[in-house]
Amino acid sequence: MTSKQSVQSATSSATAVIPNPPTIKDSPAVERALNRSKLYLLISWSLLYPEDEEFLDYLQCGEFVEDGRAALDALQAALDGQGGDRAKQKIASLKKQLEHVEKLVASECVNWQLSDLQAEHRRVFSNVITLDCPPYETLFGNDHVFAQSHVMGDIAGFYKAFGVELSKDIHERLDHLSVEFEFMHFLAYKESYSRCHDGADKTQIVVDAQKKFVKNHIGRWVPLFCRMLTKKADSGLFKVVADMTADWMEFETAFLGVTPQPYTETDYRPATFNSPEGQTYECGAQDQGNELSMLLNEVGAQSFMDVKDKDKDKEEGGPVGTA
Repeated sequence: MTSKQSVQSATSSATAVIPNPPTIKDSPAVERALNRSKLYLLISWSLLYPEDEEFLDYLQCGEFVEDGRAALDALQAALDGQGGDRAKQKIASLKKQLEHVEKLVASECVNWQLSDLQAEHRRVFSNVITLDCPPYETLFGNDHVFAQSHVMGDIAGFYKAFGVELSKDIHERLDHLSVEFEFMHFLAYKESYSRCHDGADKTQIVVDAQKKFVKNHIGRWVPLFCRMLTKKADSGLFKVVADMTADWMEFETAFLGVTPQPYTETDYRPATFNSPEGQTYECGAQDQGNELSMLLNEVGAQSFMDVKDKDKDKEEGGPVGTA
């Protein structure tokens, strides 16, 4: 994913995977945003197919675990009650997951070559889209292709609203979990910058976007995906990654104070080409009144975030901002 404001790619080198920002204000809110950004990026990178040895090197040298622990420690210190007991519990769980990664690397991955990591990725995700644990949002909860296109358009609208686009180096779709998590990495990092350099209004725009994206997208399908990934992987690196991702998703919903409606196993219905009942396909079909039409307009983030959902939940808690 790239940005008009220099967004880091998920394939960046290990030394650059966790950005080192300039001196920032000593604010717990800034620290929370910055370290959430780091954790999103760590998980994002771990789910991509390894095209080269950069991620494997990052894993084997211990920096993956080291950076994860540093981010969790800093996040815990700055939490200040945000997300309540549930957020604290999930940070503790995430630390245990990093211990599992550390043990796994020392006992198994330490002697891996790139081909071994690639083989493990293929074992779990296969060379084509696997229906056992597909890392693509539009394969969840959408039983016809028109629903898929609406969801994909909504995702694309979020990216466009904040001036980011998929990097040519990333051979994945917009709805891949790694891409969606890197977008959240970007938003959280942007929040940390905005809290230092911009006013409250601009900061609220970024916070609102995070809440919306978790509530309407990753908070809905990622929990089910993690259960499917745990079952498919059974053991090894991606089993631990699945557990980490599940814990992180629970932390985020608690921290942001949002309540997504997660998909269940009965909601997993890979789409067919049958038209939804009572509807016919038309070129340029109308979607007026929903978020898709708003997001696909050639507008900036301010215009997007200024429009309020008619049926927006009045949720309490979470950082300043609404979703």
